[in-house]
Amino acid sequence: MASTARSIDNLPTQRVAPHNVEAERQLLGAILVNNETFDRISGFLEVRHFFLEPHREIYTRVAELIRAGKVASPITVKTFFPVDHRIGELPVTQYLLRLVADATTVINAVDYARSIADLATRRNLIRIGEEMVNTAFDAPVDMPPNAQIEDAERRLFELAETGKFDGGFSTFTDALAAAIDMAAAAYQRDGHLSGLATGLDDLDRLIGGLQSSDLIILAGRPAMGKTSLATNIAYNVARAYRGEEQADGTFTTVDGGVVGFFSLEMSSEQLATRILAEQAGIPSSQIRRGAIDEDQFAQLAAVSREIQSVPLHIDQTGGLNVAQLAARARRLKRQRGLDFVIIDYLQLLQGSSRRASENRVQEITEITTNLKALAKELNVPILALSQLSRQVESRDDKRPQLADLRESGSIEQDADVVMFVYREEYYLKNKMPKEGTEEFFKWQAEMEGVAGIAELIIGKQRHGPTGTIQLQFDADVTRFSNLLADDHLPARMD
Repeated sequence: MASTARSIDNLPTQRVAPHNVEAERQLLGAILVNNETFDRISGFLEVRHFFLEPHREIYTRVAELIRAGKVASPITVKTFFPVDHRIGELPVTQYLLRLVADATTVINAVDYARSIADLATRRNLIRIGEEMVNTAFDAPVDMPPNAQIEDAERRLFELAETGKFDGGFSTFTDALAAAIDMAAAAYQRDGHLSGLATGLDDLDRLIGGLQSSDLIILAGRPAMGKTSLATNIAYNVARAYRGEEQADGTFTTVDGGVVGFFSLEMSSEQLATRILAEQAGIPSSQIRRGAIDEDQFAQLAAVSREIQSVPLHIDQTGGLNVAQLAARARRLKRQRGLDFVIIDYLQLLQGSSRRASENRVQEITEITTNLKALAKELNVPILALSQLSRQVESRDDKRPQLADLRESGSIEQDADVVMFVYREEYYLKNKMPKEGTEEFFKWQAEMEGVAGIAELIIGKQRHGPTGTIQLQFDADVTRFSNLLADDHLPARMD
């Protein structure tokens, strides 16, 4: 019998979910005593945060009365309940009067409300954990472990975001103050931009930098230099990063940004080699073949030491679907911070739903819609590279247009900015006539006019004008840079 008793004693007892009924009672009492208390807490405290169902009902009725411009008191609230309704052992009228008797002061009401919301968050954590355990024990056939991990991360991230004590309406005064703060930050930031500086001055002037929550599409035909331009911008943003530590120990970005680069086509080593070549000014083909001299190797070593500390994080996983990409972006933001996301490239992403995967146009629609939602959720710009259809090659003027985007409907609709990279030199080079002819000399003059020049065409922009800018392109090291126009050259000294 003794052994049996010991085994029973060792069984885990049923644990009660974290809650504080006394705090709920005193807070409800404070609202009934002074309805202004509700205005101070209703921005973050919701009905679902209360542990007891009667308290949820009372808070709901109180909210309805106050939002209707009426007084919420024990006398007015009781009319919403049946005459013989009881809460616990007390009639509803006596229970409401007891709430008023137990009321805390208005000064402490916000603290009580935050405590109640925090306890609700802990209950949600327990619920998510229990569901994770149950799903892992009895997982559906079509839900592999990775999918469960991504689902759990998504739910935890949502819980973390909704648990913040902010949101709701703000006064125009507050909104105006935020606008002034943004203008002040832009004035103090390098380049005086409201968004992230790309390092390409003419582009920054046209679009005001990369704006938070924007989905930006960079499209072009193969060999135009889409990936090169993306790596140039990624490195420029990461190199300019400057953060400041806040009072709570977290860091906020002052300039530049932490970059997450999803390279679905190239390996991280290939991408790193490109960036190394761009910054060192040594062709990546020579680096891969080892065809460099001692001075060039010293230059590579010096550049690598300089760039190894920049906050540029590369994910080289191929075959990602949009849900997996979103989960990894959330994880990076939570663990190391995140200010800018690049995806190379859009057509290599997969949709996360089975129905979408059966139709490519629907799949692209799901992908672009989710990427725009992710940009808003993380409050960062997302730059997604995209291929163009072959119909460009059939035209005499091969400059891209919005209609040339593959599955262009959803891409054009969801994007805030659409940019096309175009190099006339690439097409003209393949039209070389026979040397010595009149056509050859004409061709040669045209080649000199476009050599090393790329056009970046802004085909769509929600926040500003469209237009075309010219960039310098060094094909040997795949580097885009500002084009030094003739009118910007220093005056000649005769």
